[in-house]
Amino acid sequence: MAPPKKDTEALTLRLSRDLIEAIDERRRDEADLPTRPEMIRRALIEWLEMKTQKI
Repeated sequence: MAPPKKDTEALTLRLSRDLIEAIDERRRDEADLPTRPEMIRRALIEWLEMKTQKI
């Protein structure tokens, strides 16, 4: 899957090996096996939507 082509900015992020492994495990649950960056995008979007609904 290609990265979004909208108004975007690169972000460098260091994660623990445990967190990376957890992301990889979660990626395998998805039908389309997203890339790590795409899985992180999806997780952030889901988290932000949950936070917005609580307000």
